Amino acid sequence: MNAPTTVTEQDRAESAQVRERLVVIGNGMAGCRAVEEILARDPARFDVTIFGAEPRVNYNRIMLSPVLAGEKAFEDIVINGPEWYADNEIALISGDPVAAIDRDTRTVTTRSGHVEAYDRLLIATGSDPFIIPVPGHNLDGVVTFRDLDDVDKMLAAAENGGSAVVIGGGLLGLEAAHGLTLRGMKVTVVHLMPTLMERQLDEAAGFLLKSELERRGQTIVTGGDTAEITGRDGKVAGVKLKDGREFAADIVVMAVGIRPATGLAKAAGVVVERGIVVDDHMVTSDPAIMAVGECVQHRGACYGLVAPLWDMCRALADAACAEPTGYTGSVTSTKLKVSGIDLFSAGDFSGGDGAEDIVMRDASRGIYKRVVVKDNKLVGAVLYGETADGSWYFDLLKKGEDISPIREALIFGQAFANGGPSLDPNAAVAALSDDAEICGCNGVSKGKVVATIEAGACSLDAVRGACKASASCGSCTGLVESLLALTLGGEVQSGPKTLCKCTSFGHDDVRRLILEKNLKAIPQVMQELHWKTPDGCASCRPALNYYLLCAWPGEVEDDQKSRFVNERMHANIQKDGTYSVVPRMWGGLTNPKELRAIADVVEKYNAPMVKVTGGQRLDIFGIKKEDLPAVWADLNAAGMVSGHAYGKSLRTVKTCVGSEWCRFGTQDSTGLGVKLERMTWGSWMPHKFKIAVSGCPRNCAEATIKDFGVVCVDSGYELHVGGNGGIKVRATDLLTKVSTEAEAMEVCAAFIQLYREQAHYLERTAPWIERVGLDHVKAGLFDDPDSVTRLAARFRHSQQFCQDDPWAERAAGAHADLHQHLAEVRPMEFA
Repeated sequence: MNAPTTVTEQDRAESAQVRERLVVIGNGMAGCRAVEEILARDPARFDVTIFGAEPRVNYNRIMLSPVLAGEKAFEDIVINGPEWYADNEIALISGDPVAAIDRDTRTVTTRSGHVEAYDRLLIATGSDPFIIPVPGHNLDGVVTFRDLDDVDKMLAAAENGGSAVVIGGGLLGLEAAHGLTLRGMKVTVVHLMPTLMERQLDEAAGFLLKSELERRGQTIVTGGDTAEITGRDGKVAGVKLKDGREFAADIVVMAVGIRPATGLAKAAGVVVERGIVVDDHMVTSDPAIMAVGECVQHRGACYGLVAPLWDMCRALADAACAEPTGYTGSVTSTKLKVSGIDLFSAGDFSGGDGAEDIVMRDASRGIYKRVVVKDNKLVGAVLYGETADGSWYFDLLKKGEDISPIREALIFGQAFANGGPSLDPNAAVAALSDDAEICGCNGVSKGKVVATIEAGACSLDAVRGACKASASCGSCTGLVESLLALTLGGEVQSGPKTLCKCTSFGHDDVRRLILEKNLKAIPQVMQELHWKTPDGCASCRPALNYYLLCAWPGEVEDDQKSRFVNERMHANIQKDGTYSVVPRMWGGLTNPKELRAIADVVEKYNAPMVKVTGGQRLDIFGIKKEDLPAVWADLNAAGMVSGHAYGKSLRTVKTCVGSEWCRFGTQDSTGLGVKLERMTWGSWMPHKFKIAVSGCPRNCAEATIKDFGVVCVDSGYELHVGGNGGIKVRATDLLTKVSTEAEAMEVCAAFIQLYREQAHYLERTAPWIERVGLDHVKAGLFDDPDSVTRLAARFRHSQQFCQDDPWAERAAGAHADLHQHLAEVRPMEFA
């Protein structure tokens, strides 16, 4: 007979430490967010294993559009990096999707045969893109737009330019079209319905959107019914519509809709209708299996937007951690992620019995607003061109508040509804309720942001790191900054500014350590300074490339892949994917040979526009990517070199005619301008750099809003620095006065070198001087009598390695295959 068992305190402790096994099918936004919510409530409750079909960590799928457009790199959209899994003891099995669920044994089996047991299972398989079963839908070159692999396929197709057809004029389709346009492709959007984004927009807003996209160079076909996708040798060649129209295509993007990915659940015997049926706690017909995200059906509804996902995950975590609250459904809003187009839609704008429209149109400003009211409640809103009140309208809509007291002012926005415009720019944000949505990308409310700030997050970066508000598309950054100001008053911190998120070092420390540690290659810098990412990002690589070139001229090889696309193409990319080319005209002077060469290029390559720039140069617009090598060769044959209008470098030296022609001129400003330009052209700098020389104090060349300006006077030359004529206009500071041209050129070279060696990458001279102070600049130049000479000598030394004209270099065959070089350049990369 066995002795009775005594349960000790140690036994109880060990028993309490036994954790349930939670297996998550899906390493996407829904699955990982659900795990985050569970960890926030009870981090010791589960041993977590996550299976992902993609061979990657968790990333923000809704930010694929900016990746395609070149506005972000993959590293910028990672939500949970490898350290998150490690820190939370989560087993990630990526690139090996689950193939079967056995409910009897409570196990899952992957495609490779791996078997994992579970106590609780979470299905977060998302959705599958719908493919129209038209003839040719399985040709090589037909892609969808759901994951990073799809983006990579589109980028590969765009490398050689060509044409793209996007089937579907909804959110994803238009974002795909925008990205491919920026990548240099000729894009046609084919949409079955008469209005773009018909589920989110009414006819008027759809018309405005269509007009704007057409203005950007896209062809928009509404009411277009696809008959077949034509091919050649097994690859896409075009799209044919039922009305007979045909459009050439090197790639076809199917963006016509999604379906809940329910195959695994259905095969396992879990109840499935349109989606996996779940209750208010996100539990399926099997009590041991939960589901969340686009794959589920709740109260008869399936959601394809991200906002409901966050609500589902919170309800799931509450139930899983024995604090059930329940999910009752979501009201959704929509924003289009296309730069320069502001669009917001929420609720029901279809009208119906008892519904009333309130509309405001401002055609000249491209603004259209429509709110739909029913039973004195806001039930729908469409905003185009001005969307600042979107959060307020959405809050009113979700709460179903009585809008009778503010009905007359409702269409004019929150400020007027609250009694008229306020002098306090943060007043509207202060009036939002705590549960008002601030960050739609990450499902963060005003109350959550405020709580994060009160818990110690005193800067924008700190808030982003703690609760992810403003960490994705950035459209809510202004709201978060307002909440920081409201919560902290004058105690908002700018925080230590790191070079980027890949490192804990700031710009100055990186530059210092490059010199101290004798670092001469980007991988070496990343290794020695413990970079957090293996290859850096679109922010740090161009900066490191510049810092190395500046520190070690002639010793470090320029890393072309770490340059902005304009610098790699030696031309400025335009919104329609073509390029503009600016040949250099020394001091603004030209001659018949140069003018004839420009005219010949314009005619030969059908350039639609030539414009005189503010820097006294001629800008040739509309050059196709594939024509750039020939354009370079033709202009170079006429003796013209690159104007570097695309570079972080000297752009132009603007001059007036000076004493040679003008009766007010005191010195030869044109001659000095030519000498300065020939001395400084081609030099790589932290940012663009502009020079001007005015022949007298009347300042016709606008020298006092340039990075370096010379104003000629009777006694010599006044030298000015730190001007800016852009968005934030800044007049120059007087640096010094000199009496000879030689002195002016020497001080100019020394100032540029001091700027090159001290400024942060992408910092113009104006903010640099405001940051360090004019006295610091003067001290660096003049405290030591030999400083100007030494700095100028270093500048001239560096110029030996950067005044080779890129046009001449390419035209002379320095690259074995110019077109192959172009094919390797992806427009908007690092832009």
